[in-house]
Amino acid sequence: MLDLDQFIADLHASLAERSRQAMKAVVARAVSDPASVLRALGTPDKPGLKILHKSPELTILNVLWSPGQITLPHEHRLTAVIGMYSGREDNMFWRRTPDAPRFHLEAAGGEALGVGDAALLGRDIVHSVINPLGRISGAIHVYDGPFLTVERSMWDAETLREEPYDVTKVSARMGMQGGR
Repeated sequence: MLDLDQFIADLHASLAERSRQAMKAVVARAVSDPASVLRALGTPDKPGLKILHKSPELTILNVLWSPGQITLPHEHRLTAVIGMYSGREDNMFWRRTPDAPRFHLEAAGGEALGVGDAALLGRDIVHSVINPLGRISGAIHVYDGPFLTVERSMWDAETLREEPYDVTKVSARMGMQGGR
């Protein structure tokens, strides 16, 4: 079974590497055995966000996406690693376009993550997420800083205009506790 204390210790140790590839390797190793993660964290039965660890250097979340859930485009301003242990998470990446007459973002690719996949997102990545499945998806999200308190941005779904991240608005839209 996934030893959460060892997982956290390994992630803290990985922070010594600037590229964050070591952080991704720790998460990839954990989600390579999804049954072990499920035994440690439980089978996803309702959407939500559970804090597994938080410190000034590291935040680890268990994110449970509702069937069909879609997030607004947002940024983290921290490096992130996403490791899927149940279901799927489709990420759409966005590029800032300050000269655009109408929108402030444009689509810039995407990546579908399934069980056992781990992805590294840089500090400047803007993305939106969808769970395309008819069931809850589970992922471990790891950030190299105080994710729950960092000021960041989100973009309006219709106008794609940047605005300060509003956890209340996001939580209501996502129908889940925490919404970060």
